[in-house]
Amino acid sequence: NEINKQLEKMGYNIGIRLIDEFLAKTSISRCQDFKETAEVIAKVAFKMFLGISGNVSNWSSDGTQCSILLDDNPMTDFVELPENLAGLSYCNVLCGVIRGALEQVQMKVEAKIVRDTLKGDEVSEIRLILKELMQEEYHADDD
Repeated sequence: NEINKQLEKMGYNIGIRLIDEFLAKTSISRCQDFKETAEVIAKVAFKMFLGISGNVSNWSSDGTQCSILLDDNPMTDFVELPENLAGLSYCNVLCGVIRGALEQVQMKVEAKIVRDTLKGDEVSEIRLILKELMQEEYHADDD
């Protein structure tokens, strides 16, 4: 629905700015592949910005899809969804942050919440799908 799209868009706008802070504060060099990128998000970025670590699992055979599992999700602390908002995907903000940040490092991904502790699931699960490795564009100066 429209609210879920707006939450994801808000996260995207955060992510495109957050990546600069992440790269400036960590000494992490460019990740070699999507698997390494997913591990860095789950173990380093989530620790840095949310104070938690996630686990990466459920890899597809071609290595383009995985899940980040969050046993503890601080985004859901002190949050209750009323019955009339059962369709709200509150953690869509995280999906947008991941999408926005990775786009800045030339990875086009789709991120979606597939399990949510706010909806009674044991863990929160974010499914990541690598859509495209974008080429960096260099523009020659016109002068």
